[in-house]
Amino acid sequence: MKSLDSIPTSKIQRASKLIQTGAKVGVNYLKYYGDKLTKTEEEAKESLNLSNAEDIYDGLKQMKGSALKVAQMLSMEKSILPRAYVEKFSLSQFSVPPLSAPLVLKTFKKYFGKNPNEIFDTFNLESINAASIGQVHQAELNGKKLAVKIQYPGVADSISSDLALVKPIAIKMFNIKGKDSDKYFKEVEYKLIEETDYINEVKQSKEVVQACKHLPNLLFPNYYEEWSSERIITMDWMIGKHLSEFTAVNNNQELANTIGQGLWDFYMYQMHTIKKVHADPHPGNFLVSDEGKLIVLDFGCMKEVPDDFYVPYFDLAKKENINNPVFFEEKLYELEILKPEDTKEEKIFFSKLFHEMLSLFTQPFHNETFDFSDETFFGKIAELGERYSKSTEIRNMNGNRGSKHFIYINRTFFGLYNLMHDIKAKDIKINNFLNY
Repeated sequence: MKSLDSIPTSKIQRASKLIQTGAKVGVNYLKYYGDKLTKTEEEAKESLNLSNAEDIYDGLKQMKGSALKVAQMLSMEKSILPRAYVEKFSLSQFSVPPLSAPLVLKTFKKYFGKNPNEIFDTFNLESINAASIGQVHQAELNGKKLAVKIQYPGVADSISSDLALVKPIAIKMFNIKGKDSDKYFKEVEYKLIEETDYINEVKQSKEVVQACKHLPNLLFPNYYEEWSSERIITMDWMIGKHLSEFTAVNNNQELANTIGQGLWDFYMYQMHTIKKVHADPHPGNFLVSDEGKLIVLDFGCMKEVPDDFYVPYFDLAKKENINNPVFFEEKLYELEILKPEDTKEEKIFFSKLFHEMLSLFTQPFHNETFDFSDETFFGKIAELGERYSKSTEIRNMNGNRGSKHFIYINRTFFGLYNLMHDIKAKDIKINNFLNY
């Protein structure tokens, strides 16, 4: 894969890249209208999706940073995006063009005052993995293999301007109205900025490892502060298959169940015991070792779960509470899903919508065990998402609702459910984490 010698970092450069990508999408639509004359609607649409997904991804991967991070987040929305987008955007999880060797050396010089070969016994200038915010190189010191993650130049400085470019599109897409709508964008901006603080990531990583290392069937790397900085992290080199590679070839149900139970316990223990959770559950952050254990990587995006959100959120995971109209409405107000200024129509519509969503989405919590390989369950989630995405009624409602904490907690659960489904994990003990 060809390396990059530069990344657009100024607001003008990044806006220009988006405009160029938009022009390509416009051409694709012209071709689509022509295709409809000679092809079926389905064939023409599929061709449009393939072309748009490729052009949008090609533009974003050159920008890297928060722009590419958005693609990574969208790749987890399998029930919403067309397959062409999911498959293309999934590449942002661990396979994008790397930085060239001169840029890598420049970054080391800036933060350590030395070249990498003056710090490590060996250092591979070609990256092993490259993703949205940084890329990983292999090094060795005193006989120990190490992974060295290097952040792309300008990523942290471009987050605010990237989000300013995306904000008008998001407001239109989700029909967000009202003066307090900024809270959602501020939450995303805050978490993205936090992800670029590698000193904080090392601190968070060590805390999570210490808190969760006793959980069975999990492995974590050690992190080394003395060889880390604001934009560079050094950790143990972990050997294993990316989770997506593992799920593509695994036909051992017992192993799938073991990996799935380990993943589920890890998330439930964080959510309910630590009240701070790894909020970036995509396949690129997990490996499966040769011994059949789940390796967890990348603790840059951690979301604290405050009690005033945790309590009503998980109150509505209980079937008896969902089916208690008075209690249900009370919790919807606590979670800011319903608002005092709502019209009668809005109150009825969103109460019904969230009752339907929660009745379905919380099903795993209504049983002692759950089968995440169940295609019917995930088919219903996809059907519900598709139905409401096409609803003209919802487009006329104010989409500015729900606590800001929903953004990353819901992202965590959607990502977790998708990973559990990819693994095809069965007979998962829902409250097994209580044993630890």
